[in-house]
Amino acid sequence: MSLSHWPPVSVVMPVLNEERHLSEAVGRVLEQSYPGELEVVLAIGPSKDRTMAIAEGIAATDKRIRIVPNPTGKTPAGLNVGIKNASHDIIVRVDGHGVLTQGYIRRAVELLEESGADNVGGVMAAEGRTAFEMAVACAYRSRLGLGASTFHQGGKPGPADTVYLGVFRRTALERVGGFDETMHRAQDWELNYRIRKTGGLIWFSPDLSVTYRPRSSLTAVAKQFYMTGQWRREVIRRHPETASKRYLAPPVAVTLIVLGSILGVVGLATGVSWLVLGFLAPLFYGLGLIAGSMVEGRYLPWKALFWLPLVCATMHVTWGAGFIVGLKERPAGPALAATA
Repeated sequence: MSLSHWPPVSVVMPVLNEERHLSEAVGRVLEQSYPGELEVVLAIGPSKDRTMAIAEGIAATDKRIRIVPNPTGKTPAGLNVGIKNASHDIIVRVDGHGVLTQGYIRRAVELLEESGADNVGGVMAAEGRTAFEMAVACAYRSRLGLGASTFHQGGKPGPADTVYLGVFRRTALERVGGFDETMHRAQDWELNYRIRKTGGLIWFSPDLSVTYRPRSSLTAVAKQFYMTGQWRREVIRRHPETASKRYLAPPVAVTLIVLGSILGVVGLATGVSWLVLGFLAPLFYGLGLIAGSMVEGRYLPWKALFWLPLVCATMHVTWGAGFIVGLKERPAGPALAATA
């Protein structure tokens, strides 16, 4: 497809503590060779590293880049303030650790025109550099790690519940009031749900791919997925009709593993032999992870393959535990910001 007039686009990036990846992420946006006008709005939170200095250095070299403050540092607030300060009617969301593939923006604008969708997006292509990051990336892409999500694994183009990041029509964002600033996580899914509830279309295409740089330590992965589980429960609390087997699987698995382990310990302590069978739950889970890792990670270097079962177990257990525990304080939301 070739548009006779390429509409101007605004790339909005909420950024916090991204000194490792920001230059690469912004650089790949500027290298897009998009035929129309393009601007980049960096919504910078109160970072503890050199993020602001790096952002200011990049902005000084290219007039297309603007910096706006995001005092809370929260992603949805950064998105809303970025959108509010954006000049154009097509909003491209990019994260500070996301790397657009060449031609991403051009193809996304074509897909908006072809599909009539309110938001188009594609594949979250996790890619690690170290052995540990390679294991995390593999877990993201595989059924063993995060299940069968289309935007992690790819699939056929068509309507979707949600997509990774997204390229939006401003009219759709204004129609639903923008991102809910009380949703510190899962804000993309929740926003896309509200767009669909108002009759909008979310469109997935494997033509769109963004390289995602995963967390670089087990502690960081555990924290990330614990919080993801907490906020997934909050989404289901607000929208009970969105509960699914895929989202309930981790808390169910954690419950079975914990109960099985407790029964096994009680069996050993009391001499009740049949209770010791409870150890089968964690045993089968562990063996399943090892076997699955050998299949899913067969292409990985041996150091990354060594990490894979532990990474997957960390994702499952922390996600499930976060879901079970939930948020200590429920947000007062929804808090929707006008994006006009």
